[in-house]
Amino acid sequence: MPNIIKVFSGNANPELAKEICDYLKISLSKVEVRRFSDGEIFIEIGENVRGTDVFIIQPTCPPVNDHLMELVIMVDALRRASARRITAVLPYYGYARQDRKVAPRVPITAKVVAEMLMVVGVRRVLAMDLHAGQIQGFFNIPVDHLYAAPVLLKYINENFKNVVMVSPDAGGVERTRAFAKRLKADLAIIDKRRDRPNESKAMNVIGDVKGKTAVLLDDMVDTAGTLCNAAAMLKEAGAVEVHACCSHGVLSGPAIERLEASEIKSLVVTNTIPLRGKAKECKKIKVLSVSYLLGEAIRRIHSEDSVSSLFV
Repeated sequence: MPNIIKVFSGNANPELAKEICDYLKISLSKVEVRRFSDGEIFIEIGENVRGTDVFIIQPTCPPVNDHLMELVIMVDALRRASARRITAVLPYYGYARQDRKVAPRVPITAKVVAEMLMVVGVRRVLAMDLHAGQIQGFFNIPVDHLYAAPVLLKYINENFKNVVMVSPDAGGVERTRAFAKRLKADLAIIDKRRDRPNESKAMNVIGDVKGKTAVLLDDMVDTAGTLCNAAAMLKEAGAVEVHACCSHGVLSGPAIERLEASEIKSLVVTNTIPLRGKAKECKKIKVLSVSYLLGEAIRRIHSEDSVSSLFV
């Protein structure tokens, strides 16, 4: 079989796909993605893929359902065109927060998405900073889980002094502790209570932040309620400045208004999700690229090299 690699992109984040192709020194492959008058998605692959190793760059970010359907239909088209192997590259995995039953009669939607991808013909998944690492177990195919940590750590180390790393809730302590250890910084935790989805109430700060630059760390920022509440508490506890770092900038609903009015001096996100609307104009937001991480992982998957050694 020909040892050829081809990279395709849907409409979710074509800019990131182009950056990845630039890193790999290849051209982005041709695909037509359009809609019928009733809104149904039409996909047509614009070049021969028979026997090739195919990668589809498609974060399932808002509008989540549209981008997810683009992905599964594109996979079906490539499978029927005799691609040798199809890898779904999901810089952001939508529906990841519904990863277990937290109440009676609710779905585990993260698993539903995994099953959809496997059934349609995906044979490998490349994801970045999953909301819950256990989501890898929802797949019966190989999953390579990347981390934006190298990019975020480099930025924090070069731009902030006298840092204390802060986890905005108990669930993120392990991630934040790992950052603190690498930066040789202190660790603090926000004791948070959440009454319903997208609403949270910060309770108190565990740890010493007085006179320090507090850096909040999370895997994603959606409506920004958690981070903004946490920032207010950190300032009350004596932090000199409050910054936030997140892998995925979902930034939905009132996120930008909250961020602009908050104590957060800067919000650092990666380009796993493209900024849209008001987020593009917000001067507090700094975007870092993870294209080289994804590009190098794609190169190693194609050549059957180790991906985990990227993070040693």
